[in-house]
Amino acid sequence: MRAVVADGAGGPEVLSLGEVPDPEPGPGEVLLRVAATAVNRADLLQRQGHYPPPPGASDVLGLECSGTVAAVGEGVDRWSVGDEVCALLAGGGYAEQVVVPEGQVMPLPDGVDLVTAAALPEVACTVWSNVFMVAGLQPGEHLLVHGGAGGIGTFAIQLATALGAHVHTTAGSAAKLEVCAELGAETTINYREQDFVEVVREATGGHGADVVLDNMGAAYLPRNVDVLATEGRLVVIGMQGGSTGELDLGALLRKRGAVVATALRARPVAGKAAICAAVVEHVWPLVADGRVRPVVHETFPLDRAADAHRAMEASDHVGKLLLTT
Repeated sequence: MRAVVADGAGGPEVLSLGEVPDPEPGPGEVLLRVAATAVNRADLLQRQGHYPPPPGASDVLGLECSGTVAAVGEGVDRWSVGDEVCALLAGGGYAEQVVVPEGQVMPLPDGVDLVTAAALPEVACTVWSNVFMVAGLQPGEHLLVHGGAGGIGTFAIQLATALGAHVHTTAGSAAKLEVCAELGAETTINYREQDFVEVVREATGGHGADVVLDNMGAAYLPRNVDVLATEGRLVVIGMQGGSTGELDLGALLRKRGAVVATALRARPVAGKAAICAAVVEHVWPLVADGRVRPVVHETFPLDRAADAHRAMEASDHVGKLLLTT
């Protein structure tokens, strides 16, 4: 089959379209004929040699996809050949076919076409598992989303708004902030020009953020603790601003706050299956009725994966970048 292969670690130029052996489903696995996949920042890190796949996972890039069931392994009875689905992957999405554990395969939400559905698995599972399962965001609480114009950010804004939370977000340009406001953010903050701690405190009458969803890591750690409300929860899902920071435990203790750092890719199969099941139950109905929608900035053919990576690195996009087979 055709797949995007990397000629060593490096920039987007190391990516090209090549031939790799066809995968075969084992017990409890499903073989998908991929219609589309999406580009995530984790893919950029893996391409650069900084984020190897978990043991046993494909070394082909790609953490999500949509497609059609081509075959099922022994013991699989919940999916049939021909089913149109989307899936959360540990790797392998930048290819014409991929094998995935059956519990990480999800039906398409009503009203979402097969290609667009590739924009959903990673963001839906990341946001639901972190903001709601881990941080326990409740209706009426305040959520601060960093990077609100990205794939995760655009989804988090919509989902939290649909479920009754107040959403505040950061982004780097007026155009991106305008989109965030259209998606439901009550407060938009240009992180290049404004102090998000001051703005969120003012917007919440001094209360602060009950939950912070952070993709920056070390660079934002002290200010994220500062912006937390009493009994606030900071969930770190990325390290774009570095991995080592200084944590003021005194400030955290005074707020009775919590800091949690999570990753989705390396979780056990059973854990990811539980997240996928929760997403289908709680999130897909909101997508089906239009309160939450996938935001797709641009779609590239698979042989232009390098261009899609360049677009991701430029950070001019809003929402997701897709690759189609």
